[in-house]
Amino acid sequence: MAGTNEIVDIAELDCIYLSYDEPQKEEFWAKISAMVPWAKRVDGVKGSDAAHKAAAAASDTDRFILIDGDNLPYEQFFNLQLVLDDSNRHAVFRWKAMNIINGLAYGNGGISCWTKHFVEQMRTHENTDGSDATQVEFCWNDGYWAMHDVYSTTFPNQSPYQAWRAGFREGVKMCLDRGAKPSLMEFQDRVSRGNMRNLSIWHNIGNDVEHGRWAMLGARMGTVMTMLEGWDHRKVHDFEEIRAVFDDYFADLEFDYDDLEHYGVELYKKLGMKIVPDSPEFSDFFKSFSSIRSNRGIMVRDGH
Repeated sequence: MAGTNEIVDIAELDCIYLSYDEPQKEEFWAKISAMVPWAKRVDGVKGSDAAHKAAAAASDTDRFILIDGDNLPYEQFFNLQLVLDDSNRHAVFRWKAMNIINGLAYGNGGISCWTKHFVEQMRTHENTDGSDATQVEFCWNDGYWAMHDVYSTTFPNQSPYQAWRAGFREGVKMCLDRGAKPSLMEFQDRVSRGNMRNLSIWHNIGNDVEHGRWAMLGARMGTVMTMLEGWDHRKVHDFEEIRAVFDDYFADLEFDYDDLEHYGVELYKKLGMKIVPDSPEFSDFFKSFSSIRSNRGIMVRDGH
């Protein structure tokens, strides 16, 4: 009947743990299996589009919950209910995750809820239809809903490379305007205020946790290489391409504080971005305030 709400228990949906090369993926799988005994796993599928299609194929329910390989959900999430109506019955939901590196909470790394039909029809990342909006993200589709609440913590800092890659990818993607690279003259105006805020935090916060400086360096490099050095931002979906960049710069896995400072100077002088002194104490202080947040309800959209 049109207009009738449908109540869906999260616990009645298949739950897919989607892992690739995360250093902690076996540890997290053990924890998620204990928390969600009905969970299934898809591991090692190359390409974001292909991996999501494999997850959809593994699900026996039309809607399914997806958990990334570096994410730990909060157990209470699985006691909640979705409320579906004509406006959202076919939508994808992505809830925020709290990032252990810098305290940010947004969709990056968060729990999501997909429909098999949506995943089967989408053409993104390595399977892009060629549009700017589909080459590096899922989120520009009108049926993709960013949600307000936080139901998990993401831990992309279990190795120098994992932390650097997490920062690098966000340092690239947050420079973009719906997937398109702005010119230097357009940068400050076309990048959304929220993305600019998050980008600056990736550049400056995190050196109070293990490998956090690697994430900061990766974010600074991603922004500089995209905006100032002509690196092809469309390659950000390809983990082999990103690994090649890392290996080219850091074959010995030695962190260089001069690199962190150099890229900070470039960001400040050429892009007008703020860079703060490298201080673990400041990172901890900043996160103690920025992490204060409250949930409003599982169906509340971000910005609503």
